[in-house]
Amino acid sequence: MDTVLPISEIARRSGVASSALRFYEERGLITSERAGSGHRRYPRSTLRRIAFIVFAQKIGLSLEEIGAELAKLPEHRVPSREDWQKLSGEWTKRIDQRIAELQRLRAGLSECIGCGCLSIDRCHLANPADEAGRRGPGPRNWMG
Repeated sequence: MDTVLPISEIARRSGVASSALRFYEERGLITSERAGSGHRRYPRSTLRRIAFIVFAQKIGLSLEEIGAELAKLPEHRVPSREDWQKLSGEWTKRIDQRIAELQRLRAGLSECIGCGCLSIDRCHLANPADEAGRRGPGPRNWMG
């Protein structure tokens, strides 16, 4: 049987605040058992799920997307390394897209944002005749 840990121990070991753990539980991303006193007790395997959630958030997945990914894991056993690898392997394209977007933003940082005009008609280099302004508000050239 999987050892259960109190929320304080799960928070300490995962580096995630207790309030965030309760929020994850409300969203159905993790589950706990209740002790007779009503205190939350989490299976030790919850630490893996939390690590997955934290990593997935860092690469830009929403909590809804994370929940959908976690739903792919087996319910009848603790997920294996292969289970985790299958999930994370599907993220390569998303990570590559994010890297490309960040590189594009870095390249434009000194040009557009450094200038300060973003999309107004004063920029004759990056935004001649205020083309970006016709596409909507904000830094349209960098929003995609």
